[in-house]
Parts: sequence; structure tokens; C-alpha cells
Amino acid sequence: MKDSKLDLEKLSLKELKDLQEQVAVAIFDFEKRKKSEALAELKALAQSKGFSLDELLDDTKGKKTRAPVAPKYADPSNPANTWTGRGRKPKWMVEAIASGRSPEDFAI
Repeated sequence: MKDSKLDLEKLSLKELKDLQEQVAVAIFDFEKRKKSEALAELKALAQSKGFSLDELLDDTKGKKTRAPVAPKYADPSNPANTWTGRGRKPKWMVEAIASGRSPEDFAI
């Protein structure tokens, strides 16, 4: 910072607005530089621990996305109604089992 003080009262409105713009740009550049330095430090720290920063910031919590499962059962009255055998049984399957049929009757 400079030792001499700037006498703002002697500046015109245009000079004050120019100064305001210069200050805004300087603040933006300062924050950008500090963020860049912090990011570089974090990347180096993560690398020193054997990780990449992206690995540490990944919020999937280790869950992998599963590939879709092929259907195992189909409704004979409407082949568009299918079920993989996972999760809740579809209504058509529950009704068929209630009427005495077995899931194997609907195997694809």
C-alpha cells in the first residue's frame, strides 16, 4: 500500500467512478488469485495423501451406478408388462400368484 493518502474530496465524479471500477477489478483479481492458490494447495495436499482432488470431492459416497437389469418375467396377457425380479412385485404378478400361478409360469 502506498504511503501517500488519496484525497477523495479533490476528485471529480468521473475520477471517483474510474477509481471505483479499478478497485472492483483489483478485488476480483485478488480473490481469483487467492482461490487459485488455495486450489493448488488443496490439489497438492490431496496428491500427497494419494488422492486426486476430484476423488475427494466426489459425493457419490462410493456408490457405483448399476447397469439396467434384463427382465426375467413377463405378463402373458400384455408382454409389455415385465419385471426383473427385483423390488416390489408388480400388480399383475401379485394377482397372478394370488390366483394360484407361480412366478416360474411367467419366466422369460
